[in-house]
Order: sequence, then structure tokens, then C-alpha cells
Amino acid sequence: MFQRFRLLPLILTLALTAAGIWLGQWQTGRALEKEAITRQMALRQQMPAARVQRWTELAQLPQFSKVLLRGQFISQWPLYLDNRPLNGVSGRYVLMPFLPEGSQQAVVVMRGWQPRDPQDRNRVLPLRTPAGMVEIEGSIRTQPDHVMQLGQPDVVRPGVLLQNLDLPALAAASGLTFSPALVMQTSAADDGLERTWPRPDTGAGKHRAYALQWYALSVMTVVFFVVTGIRRGRKQQTKN
Repeated sequence: MFQRFRLLPLILTLALTAAGIWLGQWQTGRALEKEAITRQMALRQQMPAARVQRWTELAQLPQFSKVLLRGQFISQWPLYLDNRPLNGVSGRYVLMPFLPEGSQQAVVVMRGWQPRDPQDRNRVLPLRTPAGMVEIEGSIRTQPDHVMQLGQPDVVRPGVLLQNLDLPALAAASGLTFSPALVMQTSAADDGLERTWPRPDTGAGKHRAYALQWYALSVMTVVFFVVTGIRRGRKQQTKN
């Protein structure tokens, strides 16, 4: 019976140590995957922009690819994603449908960032939109970054302040059909918008931190087993 009780802590120690190492390895693998995605993103940003003439081509390109579009903005449908700070300043992203030349399907373009009115957070600052055919360069995104939705989202309408973009709701309200891909504009324009977009975080650092925690748990489990074993041995020697 005594040996059984001594064997049980050993089994628990081995099980916890193995679990910690396995989970640490899994988190490390996830970090490596995310780091590979980051390298792909950087590589795509270094490649020349691909001229897209049909919306089907846009949908087939991988995320973060650089594209060149010619068409016109649908200026009567500006949208704003609120609560998007930049360099510590409160602001919002300006979105607008863009109709590529010769296409019947629009694409949502994230035109840029503008600061929030400090006196009235619901006031939208004047927006300058180029008229007629223009050429823009940008980067493909599957969707803008999401923030926590506070309360019910507002009805989608021109000039509305939104927390997150709902593409089907926009299509239903505007009567337009949209490409599932978005374009984050990077080319300069005389519209007063800031286009220093934050770099996407794939979360590799988070997985590295989790892996370190699991490895530390394994080490602490072994140390605890060894220390308690030494103390138990000293107590037995004292009794003898």
C-alpha cells in the first residue's frame, strides 16, 4: 500500500509533464504557422500590384495581395467604422463602394482613416471623393478588423456609423452586389484621409507566450515532485 501511494505522485507527475510538453509543442507549432503567414504577407506586399479587370479575378487572389483597380466610387454610399484609433487618436475608417470599370459587381474599398470630432462623436467630418474614373492601388482583405458590438447595430444607410461591416446587410440596403473581398486603399489621394494602416497581427507572439507557460508548468511539476521526494526522504531518515 505504501509503495502504491509513492507510485501515484510519480504517475501524476509524468502525466502533467507530458501534457505540458505536448501543449507547449502544439502552441509552438501554431506560432510557426502564424509566422509563416506573416512572411507570406510581407512577400505579397513586396510584389508589384496586379491589375484587376474583372471582379472574379479579385475574388481569386489571396489575402494581402496588392491590386490595381480602375473604376469609380459610389459616393452616395459612404460608411464609417467607428472606434478605430490610430496612434492614440480616436477615429474611424471610411468605407465606400467602388465599381470597377466594366463590372456589374462593386467592391468595398477602405479608403482611409479620419479623426473623430472631439466635440461631437457622432458628427461626420466632410469627405472629399474623386469624381469619375480613377485608379487606385490597394491590398486585399477578407474583412476589416472586428470590435466588440455595443448594443444593436444601426440600420445600414449612407453615412451611418457602424461598429463592424455586415456585407449582406449593405448589399440588401444599397441594392448593389458585392465581391466578398475588400480592398484597403494604399495609393495617395487628395481627400484628407490617413492611409497609414496598422499592420495585421497574426497572433504568433500570443502562441509563443502560451507555449512558454505550458513548458514552465512541466518544469514546475518535475521540480515539485523532486523537492517533495527529497523532503519525504529526509523525514524517513530522521525517523530511522
